[in-house]
Amino acid sequence: MKMEDKKPSLEEVFSPCGVAVVGASPTGNTAFVRGLQEAGFPAIYPVNPNHTEVLGLPCYPSLQAIPGVVDHVVVSIPAESALALLDDCAAKGVRSVHFFTAGFGETGQKERTELERLMLEKARAGGFRIIGPNCMGLFVPKSHLSNAAFGKPLEPGTIAFISQSGGNAHDLPFHARPRGLRFSKIVSYGNALDVDESELLQYLAQDPETDIIGAYIEGIKDGRHFLEALKKAAARKPVVIYKGGTTEAGRRAAYGHTASLTSSAAVFDALCRQLNIIQIDDMEELVDVVVTLRFASPLPRGTGVAVVGTGGGATVLAGDEIEKAGLRLPPLPQEIGTELREFLPLAGSIFGNPLDARSLMSVEGVSAILNRLGKLPEIHMFVYHLGFHPASHWSSGRLSSNLLQLTNALLEAKRSTGKPVLLALRRPPDIVGTQNFLAAQEAFSGAGLPVFYSARQLAKAMARVVTWHQARNSGGGETAD
Repeated sequence: MKMEDKKPSLEEVFSPCGVAVVGASPTGNTAFVRGLQEAGFPAIYPVNPNHTEVLGLPCYPSLQAIPGVVDHVVVSIPAESALALLDDCAAKGVRSVHFFTAGFGETGQKERTELERLMLEKARAGGFRIIGPNCMGLFVPKSHLSNAAFGKPLEPGTIAFISQSGGNAHDLPFHARPRGLRFSKIVSYGNALDVDESELLQYLAQDPETDIIGAYIEGIKDGRHFLEALKKAAARKPVVIYKGGTTEAGRRAAYGHTASLTSSAAVFDALCRQLNIIQIDDMEELVDVVVTLRFASPLPRGTGVAVVGTGGGATVLAGDEIEKAGLRLPPLPQEIGTELREFLPLAGSIFGNPLDARSLMSVEGVSAILNRLGKLPEIHMFVYHLGFHPASHWSSGRLSSNLLQLTNALLEAKRSTGKPVLLALRRPPDIVGTQNFLAAQEAFSGAGLPVFYSARQLAKAMARVVTWHQARNSGGGETAD
């Protein structure tokens, strides 16, 4: 049997029975143990010869001293001790080793690059995989497997995210949680000594638990393998990529970060266009685009937008931002304007598209307007903006007092018209307003409505998703083999 054939599958890596945390300490290095405890992982084994207990758990002097099965090991000890530890991992029969430890090939030192080569040899001979080194590792809610981040959404979802950056993998769940996003797998793979972006994309393309794939990629080690994996993934599922290291300064930083040699930005852009990949500019936009893919349902067939809200200046700005992003605000037929004047106040209202009226803060007003505009074939989606005008400030309490009714009205409009409803909510600067805003965000996101923090963010994300959706429906991009 070839050594390659002995490698455990990623499915095995993502579903361990016992996890050892080597280097855990009750005096400071508790993050990974605490994260696993919070996730409810059933068999956690701290390993440190200098301690007997960590966070209420027995602490063992070595892997061999652990009485139970250990199939995943988290490593937080100096790089110089890596080879000896990997010998212990082979003896214990582990399936995967996550090196949180840094100080390997990313340093640029020849001896540290050689150390990585020897580590990979030991992994192949020992029949286990290496995640990293220099990374945050795995977050798999279904398996109750968590890394060092706390307060993450522990309910399994349908979104996967792979990242060369540990910080981006660490932060994403926190920013995504209040927007309603939940995850199947998050993998921080760092230097990609063994498990890399290509293998992960190939796995996620087939993963029945994943519907949307997000990625942060700095560099690619095997261009041909990556192209094949990306092609396969994009043919089956939406793929959203943030490419780091697109400038000279970024390329220098990427090499010092994960020892990645980044490819030409122009070549990568062309590849994304060819395969119908949604390429974005930062992590905030990645969240916005995934929120759109997940909750702006059904995805619109066209680019026609009806914008409704309160506040003349904010409404004008929303219209500008949406059209600048490449979406359209079709003018309303004259008879619609006449009809609207019958039940909207004349003073302070804009009878067009965008549509503005103070009564649009009321449940009745929102319901009537959206259902009427939804009958127009040139309207493919709705944007409802809130909190951009003194009358709708969150601290006034006017919006937070009828959240359930407003949420139900928006959902009913979406159901009856068959068109998505997207919300732009302005975040307030004061404490009381923030509390009301968070309650509103929780209500809307919990109901499956897509929430954004500005009309600009909403428009940019929606334009990217509409472009992707139209290309997919027209046969643009590659197809699955």
